Amino acid sequence: MWEENPDYSPVSWREYFDQMEDVAVGASDSRDVFRIYKAGSDGPLLVLLHGGGHSALSWAVFTTAIASRVTCRVLAMDLRGHGDTLVRQSDDFSTQTMSSDVANVIRACYGETPPPIVLIGHGVGGAIAVHTASNTLLPATVGLVAIDVVEGSAMDALHSIQNFLKGRPKSFKSMDHAIEWSVKSGQIRNLESARVSMVGQIKRCEAEEADTLEQPSPVTDMVVERNEEFYDQSYVNDKENAASETVYRWRIDLSKSEKYWDGWFRGTSNLFLSCNLPKLLLLAGVNESQTDSPVGSSSPGKFMMQVLPPCGHAVQEDKPEKVAEAVAAFLLRHKFAEARRETKKSEKENCNEN
Repeated sequence: MWEENPDYSPVSWREYFDQMEDVAVGASDSRDVFRIYKAGSDGPLLVLLHGGGHSALSWAVFTTAIASRVTCRVLAMDLRGHGDTLVRQSDDFSTQTMSSDVANVIRACYGETPPPIVLIGHGVGGAIAVHTASNTLLPATVGLVAIDVVEGSAMDALHSIQNFLKGRPKSFKSMDHAIEWSVKSGQIRNLESARVSMVGQIKRCEAEEADTLEQPSPVTDMVVERNEEFYDQSYVNDKENAASETVYRWRIDLSKSEKYWDGWFRGTSNLFLSCNLPKLLLLAGVNESQTDSPVGSSSPGKFMMQVLPPCGHAVQEDKPEKVAEAVAAFLLRHKFAEARRETKKSEKENCNEN
């Protein structure tokens, strides 16, 4: 049910994270600068890697949810070409480069002796997490969580990504309009998360600047799907009236990364299975009949799998509490983290009730 008058205004990262930093990596004359958000000061370090087109802010609501359950540290980073990260080769999206980025950022923050690390990635970020763990780029890694990364379905979905990208508005009148579109279109099915995370997906630019930046495309600026009300013209900036206005555009043109799409996911399943670490696979449910399915133990080739209630691809945004619940259970099971006192108390009460 929609609220009668939902608030689509953006919310600051400060509501969810303790601090924001820009981390410089590389030689002083050719540095890449990665935007990171951190929370917590004790326990294992959860390194959160977002999906394609998203940003570290897609983990904001999850961060609060996981921190209320277990004692942990969180570091969420904007991958290259995404969010507020600035790199020299922003069009290099190879798994090798992107997994090296993750290792470099963690080293820049924690040196050679970081806390125990649990890599957690969604979509493309999940594939990068698998590659980072598989290549032992961060020796302190003790666990791996992949969210909505199943090689077969990912490969099948690649051809539809271009159609999705062409089908969404290219610009918005305001940040509020973008947030409203993201929720009503189903891209993000959780208004709270959309209000903090859409800021990392789109950026403000002057209309003239946006026009010069844009490459010619057969797709018009104003996409109106008659059968889908959320592609309403009211969300989209009308060029004729926008000569002197500010417009909001996507921070990354994902279609330009197409040559890397296959490499992101091909072979990921085998790499995931061969990682000699405790690991968890979280999947977005398609229908109500799917249930939690623990698969084997955490010996090589075995992993825990859990199917979450029906939600969209942005799993940790749509169902942050459910994802936090599953990740917390994984961390506690392997003794990577300790439960918060409140969590212990509620568990004890549940036991007494039973």
